[in-house]
Amino acid sequence: MTGADIPPIGHNRTTAPQLHGVLVVNKPSGPTSGRCLAAIKRLGQKKIGHAGTLDPLAGGVLLVLLGQATKLSSHLLAGGGKVYSGTVRLGQTTDTWDSQGRIIAEAPWEKVSPEAVRREIALWREMRKQLVPPYSAAKHEGQPLYRLARKGRDVPQKVKRMEISQADTLDVSLPFVRFRVACRSGAYIRSLAHSLGTRLGCGAVLTELTREYSHPFGLDAARSLRDIVAEPALLATSLRSIVDALPGWTRVELTPDEAWRVRNGMPVFRVSAKRPTEEDEYALLLYRGEAFALARRGADVAHCWTVLRGLWN
Repeated sequence: MTGADIPPIGHNRTTAPQLHGVLVVNKPSGPTSGRCLAAIKRLGQKKIGHAGTLDPLAGGVLLVLLGQATKLSSHLLAGGGKVYSGTVRLGQTTDTWDSQGRIIAEAPWEKVSPEAVRREIALWREMRKQLVPPYSAAKHEGQPLYRLARKGRDVPQKVKRMEISQADTLDVSLPFVRFRVACRSGAYIRSLAHSLGTRLGCGAVLTELTREYSHPFGLDAARSLRDIVAEPALLATSLRSIVDALPGWTRVELTPDEAWRVRNGMPVFRVSAKRPTEEDEYALLLYRGEAFALARRGADVAHCWTVLRGLWN
């Protein structure tokens, strides 16, 4: 699916009820993440968000948050690992660090050995900082860097911390190289490709990228955007619950009295079962089996959960 395959804004708008949960979308390469969200918003979903966008070039897992699930965004972004596979082409450098940009330099790659490529990709695991691409949403003095770049202005070089836990070479068919990386949220894969070209001395651009996993969902749980737009009934049947989206969180089932306290902004005190421990940071409070509120361990570690966000309708 390309951007042209998504109906224009205002087309086929429905009045379906607002849903609450996580829609795992298999984003196609081509459209922006914002355009994908707009297509779903037209299906009656006014309250919508995400847990990390993808560049237009990239495809794969895009977590679309609907209704009360929009309150999970910061938690999914902060605590979720991601897995990507992609392809790099050696011998070119572009202004965007991917194949969609303008070529600004070319260099011979023929003397680069497959062994050197594998060695450099393995070293990604040791990198703790990376350059932010000049065409990115990172901001400088309130302005996204991509806006500065499009205006032809000097883009300040920014560095950010990152964590790569896995870096594997899948195939070397020079000048093309396939790889897979597992990382914390926020890593720029275009920057990894750019750094590979710099270290090999020939330049490199990212030509293809697929997000295979965005905690806690993989491609096996994803629905095609084309199918969802064509058959809006798939929205409800494809939705994953808020409970499913927070698998590592402690679950606390509330009594009716505790649910009343939560609704009225009061902490939940526990003297026995499911009270916080030193290991517990967050909890998902449930009422009658449904997600009811996000909570954090309170100052009184032994007994108290402090409510962060309510999830009731």
